[in-house]
Amino acid sequence: MKIDIYTLSYCPYCDAAKSFFDDKGLKYTEYEIDGDEEEEFRKLAKKFDIKGEVTAPQIIIDGKRIGGYSDLMEKVKNNELNF
Repeated sequence: MKIDIYTLSYCPYCDAAKSFFDDKGLKYTEYEIDGDEEEEFRKLAKKFDIKGEVTAPQIIIDGKRIGGYSDLMEKVKNNELNF
């Protein structure tokens, strides 16, 4: 399983997502997008065909966009993702 997380250094939801994966013993690659956040969000929207507002974190598992931390937790709760 390949997990990529696009994060902001000051984002509590990004920290929560990383802690979730750490607690599960799952390895992930973090891409910190601090700096020109508006430009980075625009790139993410284009890369993953995101409609609407782009937020941090953006979680990608095996090339499929999961969304943010709340989206991740919802999918885990509904047994759509099994770790």
